[in-house]
Amino acid sequence: MKRAAMSTILVVDDTPANLSLLVDYLGTQNFKVLVSRDGEEAIEQARLAKPDLILLDVMMPRMDGYECCRRLKADGALREIPVIFMTALGDTKDKVRAFEAGAVDFVTKPIHNEEVLARVEAHLTIRKLQRDLQTANAGLEERVAERTAELTDALAEVERLKSRLEADNVYLREEIAREQDFKGILHSSESMQQVLQKVTQVAATDATVLVLGETGTGKELIARALHEASPRKARPLVKVNCAALPANLIESELFGHERGAFTGALSRRIGRFELADGGTILLDEIGDLPLELQAKLLRVLQEGEIERLGSSRSIKVDVRVIAATNRDLPAAMQDGTFREDLFYRLNVFPVVLPPLRERPEDIPLLANHFVKTRGRKLGKKLEIPPGVMAKLKAYGWPGNIRELHNVLERALILSPGPELRLEDVLEASVVPASAAVATTLEDVERQHILQTLESVGWVIEGDKAAAERLGLNPSTLRSRMDKLGIKKPAR
Repeated sequence: MKRAAMSTILVVDDTPANLSLLVDYLGTQNFKVLVSRDGEEAIEQARLAKPDLILLDVMMPRMDGYECCRRLKADGALREIPVIFMTALGDTKDKVRAFEAGAVDFVTKPIHNEEVLARVEAHLTIRKLQRDLQTANAGLEERVAERTAELTDALAEVERLKSRLEADNVYLREEIAREQDFKGILHSSESMQQVLQKVTQVAATDATVLVLGETGTGKELIARALHEASPRKARPLVKVNCAALPANLIESELFGHERGAFTGALSRRIGRFELADGGTILLDEIGDLPLELQAKLLRVLQEGEIERLGSSRSIKVDVRVIAATNRDLPAAMQDGTFREDLFYRLNVFPVVLPPLRERPEDIPLLANHFVKTRGRKLGKKLEIPPGVMAKLKAYGWPGNIRELHNVLERALILSPGPELRLEDVLEASVVPASAAVATTLEDVERQHILQTLESVGWVIEGDKAAAERLGLNPSTLRSRMDKLGIKKPAR
């Protein structure tokens, strides 16, 4: 069914660039386009122009998209206008809020023109069909016999469009799941089997879990597996990287703030603990949490309450806490950088992930899976020869699975033929199994880091520098250098 010519679309967004792109594109598709830059203006425009459909941004000053949509739906003259939200927010909680406010659909930023057009045309068609049905019902008693076939066709078209939209949403969710592959914890080693048995045992409880392991061992994957196997899986898993946030912003991120709580706090902000209410929060790199915030976190764990910055009111939260770190927390307690009481509160159920060098039998599974999936995206189909696989299994992997992925991706890009070829940097750094047995793991790691630093002229950060080659963050590499006593030699 074709849409009527010159349907009117009201686009509401406080970003001029977004307005300009949508106005230009929809104009080329034979739509009349009106614009508003905030919610109040949008309501007035809708009352005057009675648009056929509204594209509504969520995050706007003064009145957000949720409130604007609620007011539109409360107005008898406007409630039938379909509203499609435009949002960069991807959590299930945000989508539920959108539909509760009265929206019929949503598109995710960054906006893709073809997706916007498809959804706009679908909902305009549905609205036209609904109007046709209302008109038909008014005279149904007089024309029931002659209109039966037409009504049946119209209902079938509505169901077809509804099924198509539902199928599109299912497809997008499956694509996201395949892209992230959070459930695909590949393993054949006994040590990882024991880890997953622990995950199964603790998942059904609300016990606090502390996931320990070196950088790149998959701590976030384990946290997600815990959440997905728990009764809280229908609620969000909210992640916080304590090392990535500036110290002056961590408290606001964790607990939220009230308007005016500090300079720049122009509106109330909901913290990560409130967002995770009923679900799970992952406190990644917990060993880097500033000491002054550790006491506040301890109170949340003990009492199940938070206070937003600038407020004296306590808010109850029901959150399952998973913490993760690659740091030696007992050592941090000794040097006074981590609270002993917080450690014991977090360490209710520890899960220790073995480094990749201690489970070489998992390397073939991981390598073949990555080469297959990543190769498909790069348009390549490569096999891993036995000699290359032997070198991968013999290598020490100080950066663990993350380093393995980085090395394999570089090899995929550089390999010209049907078989995977390793870069020289890896071949020069492989430590034979016999040599690894004859020394400590720290010696192996120190030797590998030294060789890598020497090969790049001791450049730690940047393109093709040591941190990138090792698959580590620059800050993590510097920390490892300090711990291992590695210093740039004087020239």
